Amino acid sequence: MTETEHSREDRERFMARFGEVAEHSPWVAAAVWDADPEVAQSRDPVVLSDAFGRAVRSAPREQCLELLRAHPDLACGVRDRAQMGADSQSEQAGAGLDQCTPEEFIEFQSLNLAYREEFGFPFIIAVSGLDRREILKRFRDRIERSEEAEFKTAVENVIRIIGFRLEKILSSHG
Repeated sequence: MTETEHSREDRERFMARFGEVAEHSPWVAAAVWDADPEVAQSRDPVVLSDAFGRAVRSAPREQCLELLRAHPDLACGVRDRAQMGADSQSEQAGAGLDQCTPEEFIEFQSLNLAYREEFGFPFIIAVSGLDRREILKRFRDRIERSEEAEFKTAVENVIRIIGFRLEKILSSHG
């Protein structure tokens, strides 16, 4: 087996394992591999998370917007939830977003719509460790911010989400 074939197989394994940690955006994992295959093969979640963060932060703004737009709305309806990735479903359920009261559901729907209209992408927050009341509070606060501040905050939250997903993959598969 040649060096190129070996590298191609390693890249394919990497993409199969990590290609979806960035919501419907395999280009992020590809960028990590292309930047440094040795770093990409690390089993250290901090090293990998840093590499994924660099890939996202160094991407052109339009590509970052596509990544943000690939994320689902929070506390969406059953029909929309069926189109969410398994990680997003699990993360939202872990924060109790699948158990909203009717009033909370209506508020989430209203905020989701207003936020998308204001910023052009969905509200993104790393929900790990938060409950739906805290998420709603942060949602209300962040919708009042500038587009640039919110874009940066959304990107950083995507990177946090990726980090949580990498940690989960690496802890379950070694």
